Amino acid sequence: MTLRRALAGLTTRGRSFVAAGTTAIVCAFVLGERDLLRAGVLVLVLPLLSTLAVSRTRYRLACARRLDPARLPVGHESRVDLRLENVSRLPSGLLMVEDQVPFSLGGRARFVLGRVEPQGSRELSYRIRSDVRGRYRVGPLTVRLADPFGMVELVRSFSLADTLTVTPVVVPLPPGRLSGAWAGGGDSPARTVATAGEDDIAPREYRHGDDLRRVHWRSTARYGELMVRREEQHWQSSGTLFLDTRRSGYWGEGPASAFEQAVSAAASIGTHLSRTGMGLRLVTDEGEALPRSARVEGAFEATLLEALATARPSRSRSLTAGLAALGGPGTPSRDGDGLVVAVFGVLRAEDARAVAAARRGNATYVAVLVDARPGPGAPDAGTDAGTDAGVGAGGAGDGRAAGAGRDADRGADGPAAVGAGAGPGTGATAAGLLRAAGWRVLVVGSAAELPGAWAAAGRTAGDFARGAS
Repeated sequence: MTLRRALAGLTTRGRSFVAAGTTAIVCAFVLGERDLLRAGVLVLVLPLLSTLAVSRTRYRLACARRLDPARLPVGHESRVDLRLENVSRLPSGLLMVEDQVPFSLGGRARFVLGRVEPQGSRELSYRIRSDVRGRYRVGPLTVRLADPFGMVELVRSFSLADTLTVTPVVVPLPPGRLSGAWAGGGDSPARTVATAGEDDIAPREYRHGDDLRRVHWRSTARYGELMVRREEQHWQSSGTLFLDTRRSGYWGEGPASAFEQAVSAAASIGTHLSRTGMGLRLVTDEGEALPRSARVEGAFEATLLEALATARPSRSRSLTAGLAALGGPGTPSRDGDGLVVAVFGVLRAEDARAVAAARRGNATYVAVLVDARPGPGAPDAGTDAGTDAGVGAGGAGDGRAAGAGRDADRGADGPAAVGAGAGPGTGATAAGLLRAAGWRVLVVGSAAELPGAWAAAGRTAGDFARGAS
């Protein structure tokens, strides 16, 4: 460490001593006072000697940090454990330790350590939390070396930093699954085509490469050509999770905004379906965000939460790219019946028509509309109370959340159009268009209302399958 850099580390006290000593020496020469000269030299030499002593220190420090946990939901705390070790042969002096922490995690973490003996260590800990999801950098650790007189303070920084991931709030959903979520063609739990016996197995013609041990001789004699037993037919649970991230579709800003509620709803649904063994992929309005991952327990859940932790509203005005991705490879429309769950904010009529037209085949399509309006008089509102009256007559209104002042559609509705009592709100129009196209529509004001609406979706539609398939 150069002396020039050390002099730059003089504290206010050290600079004051240098200024006072220099002034005293000049005055001593002008006035011819030897005693003043001695005092000036003493005052000037003290910070210089402190600077020299600190600059020649040969402390070798090692640092280790551990986050427990390194990934946590919004509003929860994580513990940070620090271990600072003196690996040199000399004892350290006074150390002021500061771990660099973003302001949103609670601000700076500062500690003062006294003498650390050679080969000794000190363990420190503090807690951090965030009410805003995201990925935050914790560290690096900086150590300030100071002399006993407080004249000099030098900063040394480690390069080690860790990442804390704050994920959206995950709301537990009722156990079970919606029907129509099982699609053939995968490598998941196998089901035999027939279990009544060998004679009931439906054979097929022999193909090049088939194992000769699978030849079914009775069928071969019957059909006059080589026939083999069919393999077990494999089935897999597959689906697609769609999240509309367009800024224009959501009200408010910050942790309480409608967009945050939509992200939390998507995280809750994705986590719930993933834990039931379903192979999922994530699609947004900008296209496919996460492909269907390998069927490893917890793999997609972890990847999904990591992706949603950094999800931000997009400036896109159209759903074209996202809806086109719904028809890509591996979707229910190509591989068989499956499940598509889409989370939207405010949908304009033209967007709702495009979403309605995206439904294909016999797959189950569920639309979750997040209606988190700031007030009853807001323009382009989500839904109208009259919608419930029109659909409720069809027997689908049992499971709706009953919030006063909150417009209806709180639960599951059958594939019915908007009732006669529906108002002119954009959300009511969108919900009606989606129902008319065969979508199941759930409207929630926040992610906290999702469990009730999800349970109602199965009860009212009569397709909430519990237990094994």
